[in-house]
Amino acid sequence: MSCCLFEYCRVQELKVVREFLFQSQQNNNSSADKKGENELVWDDSNWGSWDNPEAKEVGSGETTGVEEDTAAVSAPWLQDCVVSLSPCSDLMVVAKGSKAVFLSARWQTDDGGREGMTLAVSWSGTLILTFSPSAFRSSTGRPDWTCIVVGFSSGYVRFYTESGVLLLAQLLNEDPVLRLKCRTYEIPRHPGVTEQHEELSILYPAALVTIDGFSLFQSLRACRNQVARAAAAGSEVVQPPPLAYKKWGLQDMDAIVDHSSVGIMTLCVFDQMRNASILGGFHASVKGSLPAMSQYITVGGGPYTGFYYAIEGSSQPLLSHVALAVASKLTSALFTAASGWLGWKKQNEEEPTQKQKPKVEPATPLAVRFGLPDSRRHGESICLSPCNTLAGVTDDFGRVMLLDVGRGIAIRMWKGYRDAQLGWVQVSEGRGESSPSAPLPRRHAQFLVIYAPRRGILEVWGTQQGPRVGAFTVGKHCRLLYAGYRLMGVNSVTSQGWQLHTQQVCLFDPATGALRTVTVPFHLALSDKKSERAKDLHLLKRLTTLLKSRDEAQRVLLDIKHPAIKKQALESLLANKNAPVSCLTNITRLLLANPEAVDEALLQLCSSQLKLLQLYTDIQQLHSTVEASTDAHTKPVRAEPLPRVSLILQRYTELTSGSRPSVSFAQDSPDASLPVRGFLSQMEYCVVVYSVGSFLFWGCLIGESPLQKVCDTLQETGISPQHLLSLLLSVWLHREKEVLKKPKAVRHLHTLLTALSSMKGAVESSWDMQCVSPWWQQVRSACVQSHSAAAALLAAIVAHRAAKDNITSLAETKFQSEWEAVSLELEQWAVCVRQLEDVLALQTLLCVAPLKGTPGGATPHCSVKALLEGGRGGIADSVAKWVFRQDLAPERLKDMLQRRGEAQRTEQPSQPVLREKSQEDADFNRAAGEWRFPDSLSPDLLFAHCCWEYVVQWNKYPEEGRYLCCAVEHLKRVSSPHIQLGISSMMWNTFLVKRFSAAAFLMEKVSSNFFFLCDVGMGDGATTSFLGSCVALLQILMEADSGIEEVTPPELCVEEVWGGAEGPASIVELALEQRGIHYPLVQHHCLLATLLHTAMTFNLRVKPLSLFDSKGKSAFFRELVSIQLMPSGDMDPGLVSLRQEFLLTVLTGWVKTQSEAGMAPASTRLDLDSGDETWPSLCLDLGTLLQVNPDILRRHLVCELYNHGLDPRAEQVMLEVEDKDVLGSQLLVLTGQRLSYSLLHTQTQTKPAMELLARLPPTLCTWLKAMDPSELGCLSVPLSQTSRLVSRLIEILPENHGQYSLALHLLEAVEVLQGED
Repeated sequence: MSCCLFEYCRVQELKVVREFLFQSQQNNNSSADKKGENELVWDDSNWGSWDNPEAKEVGSGETTGVEEDTAAVSAPWLQDCVVSLSPCSDLMVVAKGSKAVFLSARWQTDDGGREGMTLAVSWSGTLILTFSPSAFRSSTGRPDWTCIVVGFSSGYVRFYTESGVLLLAQLLNEDPVLRLKCRTYEIPRHPGVTEQHEELSILYPAALVTIDGFSLFQSLRACRNQVARAAAAGSEVVQPPPLAYKKWGLQDMDAIVDHSSVGIMTLCVFDQMRNASILGGFHASVKGSLPAMSQYITVGGGPYTGFYYAIEGSSQPLLSHVALAVASKLTSALFTAASGWLGWKKQNEEEPTQKQKPKVEPATPLAVRFGLPDSRRHGESICLSPCNTLAGVTDDFGRVMLLDVGRGIAIRMWKGYRDAQLGWVQVSEGRGESSPSAPLPRRHAQFLVIYAPRRGILEVWGTQQGPRVGAFTVGKHCRLLYAGYRLMGVNSVTSQGWQLHTQQVCLFDPATGALRTVTVPFHLALSDKKSERAKDLHLLKRLTTLLKSRDEAQRVLLDIKHPAIKKQALESLLANKNAPVSCLTNITRLLLANPEAVDEALLQLCSSQLKLLQLYTDIQQLHSTVEASTDAHTKPVRAEPLPRVSLILQRYTELTSGSRPSVSFAQDSPDASLPVRGFLSQMEYCVVVYSVGSFLFWGCLIGESPLQKVCDTLQETGISPQHLLSLLLSVWLHREKEVLKKPKAVRHLHTLLTALSSMKGAVESSWDMQCVSPWWQQVRSACVQSHSAAAALLAAIVAHRAAKDNITSLAETKFQSEWEAVSLELEQWAVCVRQLEDVLALQTLLCVAPLKGTPGGATPHCSVKALLEGGRGGIADSVAKWVFRQDLAPERLKDMLQRRGEAQRTEQPSQPVLREKSQEDADFNRAAGEWRFPDSLSPDLLFAHCCWEYVVQWNKYPEEGRYLCCAVEHLKRVSSPHIQLGISSMMWNTFLVKRFSAAAFLMEKVSSNFFFLCDVGMGDGATTSFLGSCVALLQILMEADSGIEEVTPPELCVEEVWGGAEGPASIVELALEQRGIHYPLVQHHCLLATLLHTAMTFNLRVKPLSLFDSKGKSAFFRELVSIQLMPSGDMDPGLVSLRQEFLLTVLTGWVKTQSEAGMAPASTRLDLDSGDETWPSLCLDLGTLLQVNPDILRRHLVCELYNHGLDPRAEQVMLEVEDKDVLGSQLLVLTGQRLSYSLLHTQTQTKPAMELLARLPPTLCTWLKAMDPSELGCLSVPLSQTSRLVSRLIEILPENHGQYSLALHLLEAVEVLQGED
């Protein structure tokens, strides 16, 4: 590996940038030069202004003295500009004079379809600082926002955003700004290194200004937020405070053109005493504490290089005392700039008059400590290394000098680099490159990058005395861009875990617009060019490009001398997908043939890989030869259990082999060829992957490869039989669908199992038959863990037969008896086969596709291990999930369970031919028949698990109220009151009470669909259904508590083969552990739930909790097992009045729904809960509990029924009314309203009606006129019903009643009207 220079970005629209920056020169050229170019024409009328009072100032110190030619722009136009690139390469600034262009990074696709990053013009500054706030930690290391700092010839320093918005401006000195440099936080690599803080330094001809990075970052972030808020609100920006800074007057140098701020340094005791003795003489005193100093290095003339040291604390930060003037100026400049950006300022609007500049603070004198004097040499630039220990300096003699910053001496010099540009590359040592004895901190190497524009070459040199490690021929008009800093706003806490992606050195070529970066491998800093390790690494790189050439790859690999690199080369060669098997075999053999050239580790690697390569080649050859007589060598399997499960296997095959659409990839296909790279990697680490198993055994299983030869070949390789057994079982269990379609595969599996069992190391010869064999236990473990139920069962049956044959042969050898051998192993196999049969039957049921419109979902998979780990309720839980997926009604499930019991009483388990109504019943009976799961799927357990499954699904989707209704219906069908009580308590405490209390408190405040969605998580309709289910659940809870004393608790049993289930307790077990409830408290909650359900059903605006006193309110939402102080005795009359009003409103609402249902057409009637016939009786029951007189409710119901024209129902209820006198008075008024409407308020009054009205007694006439028929719910009532109502009135009113005579007059009037009609 060597240095490389690769392109990572390209700048677009360079011509547009050049035309804008050199617009004055372009205006003098003829327009004929532009006719043949298909460039985008930009409207640059808004370009070129910084939108500030100093619009005519020179852009920065680097552009001073550059005179614009009147001729056309020459080729090296970029040399006349100031160019700066952000460390993350996402923003680039090109400036000249008072113009600047901002180019932002974009991700674009070229015409060839290749994607890449480009820099395009985003705004039309010079140093770029990237900030990252402490609250934002980016794992990708991208900046939060970018700030552009610009120095002007007037001394001003201004800060802009990426879009050109001015954030802050301040006058620090009245001389032109020469250089702007930044220092950001770096994590100290060693404990003794002083932690350096962030800083912005600004160089003037005779002064140096430093601004603390933390305060600058906070100020700029506040200004950016303020500008954003002001732009959004359209208001003025608040005046930002001035920045705090330090200002040093650099003395004892004739001219200064560049500088570097090294940071804070601390001298050792010897250096402190040496300096004191040199400066103060023999009698100088030395302080006890070592002073901390900030070091600055300047270059220029007289002396050539100067070293300045400022002791910390000697100068306080300066705050201008003319802050008002600065603030006024900033406000004026910012408002003027913002008006231009936002489009308010017109093109011909003139700038306001220039105000007086603020006063500039004087600088603190700072004398030069020492320097490098050279009267003829003048420095041009200085570039500090990333670790602040070295610095590169260029001069006008064409030399590049390397300085030791700590000692202040020149340690190396290069000549022949006139107008050179410098940069640094710091490389960290990789994790695998250091030696085992190396210390923990990783080493870092620094390389100096020198660009010589006159020679057109870019060189990379190792420091301090290292050789040239790279050289590239580039253009002569490029610019070397080196930022020397990274993100600002980072500290020791926020920098932990950052992975900042920055380009340290970039070369910008204006001819092509390409940005290229230099990458240097770390090993180039270890030794010179004659190092064998560097040569071996270079050969390793060549090897990766020559892998397709067999001979060349062999020669290159054998030329490598270093053992570790040779091993790395061999591993890369073996991992290459294009390397042929013959080439890999030859190279491995050549390495083994020269043991003196390899070490022991490489020798072992070659030996193991050669065996695997030979195995790969032999297996490929065996698969290509098909033997027709393969079946003749296979022994038929006597599988007695197969007929018992043949029907289930057939049904399982039908369900799993359906043409269900799915997505698959060619490389994941089981029939895809296994490359040698995958075979080696998986076999080396003993990874059990079905692809390796398919490569080795699939041809044998389907009868296309010779079984015995394959087994012999595998035995010769020395691979452990246990690993081969795992591979065989993996391919068998993974390719279940293909296995079920090939009946002969079972016989081939038996042959392979027998062959593998006979290998050395498979079944121990000293195995005791009364112990469990590890070999057969491995087969059982694979079968019980597999989700391929049919393949696992077939494998278990075959392995059972093979194990039985093996045990029989061992018994004959040891005992030489005709007695049948009985062992623990065979008992284990009998249990395993029975468990797998049950799992296959259960999986067949789960594979039944749900009907359209049902909840559906992915098909669940089960295994013996999963059911055993699921506890005693695992089987019932799986069937409950199937019931939910099929959306079986509780009544339908009950019917299926009853038919299952009838079939068990009439038929034998060995012949499960049932009289099912449908295929669904047949699948259920095969899987859940009482001969298979008589205990695990008993009706009570299944209904309990179905109830819990539905309530869990309802908790996920609260809007599906029918899920909770189904859960309650399943719970009703549980026969055991103990289980009912426990399930009801758990449902209430786990899922319902929280939403129930939220609904109650919310209805107490407001009734709105929006608030129900926020607080309860359901809309009005779902909340109504939820409250109805709560009522039903609490009623079940009370009934179960009443019957719990009469019934003994049930005993939970499990089938013998599933007795080893270990896992969480089942729902029924938890239910039986629940404590008893406090019946009055449950009844109290049931009463509240009924009131809430009633209010929601009839949409009543009522405060339900206000219907209870303080004792009743405090008892709500407590644990149902706790004993609370309940309301007792007579209630407050005001509270009883509120309850009575509520119940009367409910009866009125129910009667309205009955009237509306009777008038609506049959096709448009809605099946509403409000239309249920049980509501009147429910209100009467509530009246008894709420201490409301039931007779008042009955009288109100009779009046409302008559009021809405439902006279037949009213007559039925009237028979139950006790106080007939009050009812008669109420009905008399209602009769008067009906007659008043017929005589006085109809649209067409008949002549007989007018005559009758004239003949009526004056008292009756006046009374009828006082009636208000608008209170009637039904106006058009037949006269026959009114006549019958008056007759009933006369019957119930006593003769001595005050209104009895009025009733007689009404009867006479109604009879006359009826006779005339």
